[in-house]
Amino acid sequence: MAKLLLTPENQIQRLNTIVNRVETLQELSISQLSTPPNPKSWNVLEVLEHLTIAYSSYQRKIENALLEVADSHSGAWQYRPRAWQLLVIKGQKPKGNKRPFKLKTLKKFEPLLSPTLTKDDAQAVFKRFKTAHGMLKQQVLASRNKRMRHKRFSSAIGPIVTFYLPEAFEFLICHAERHMIQIEGILGA
Repeated sequence: MAKLLLTPENQIQRLNTIVNRVETLQELSISQLSTPPNPKSWNVLEVLEHLTIAYSSYQRKIENALLEVADSHSGAWQYRPRAWQLLVIKGQKPKGNKRPFKLKTLKKFEPLLSPTLTKDDAQAVFKRFKTAHGMLKQQVLASRNKRMRHKRFSSAIGPIVTFYLPEAFEFLICHAERHMIQIEGILGA
């Protein structure tokens, strides 16, 4: 398995791409945003709400890790994920414009939106998404000059997977990129 080199600059650039794409989605009609391609699928707003929930499950862990990690005086970090974490990350990472395989979502990450969404409801979903992903970007920025192997924490699925900060950031970004492809599929259906 090829080694992946993580950097805060790359992660921030990809987060900006995701947030910019989501901003363009706000121009769509409520029908486009709230209509799933089939009864068993999510609509665009549900995907965005899911991404907000997923990030929220990491927010406090990342905040605490940032408080505990020591400063580094060697400039911005470059980080190669550990083998098991790399496997988990690559399981989320899209392959071009395709999701490698469909993953079952745990109940705690399922979006619970009203079946009859209004434009105001949609704006609230967008606001929560932008707030959450803006915080993630700020956390990546805050980590730039920190020692990355200083503090490890368990993933949202439990202690079977633990992350250092760059691994958690990468996992969340790949997860969002994966769901951006899902959104394109919903809109193209």
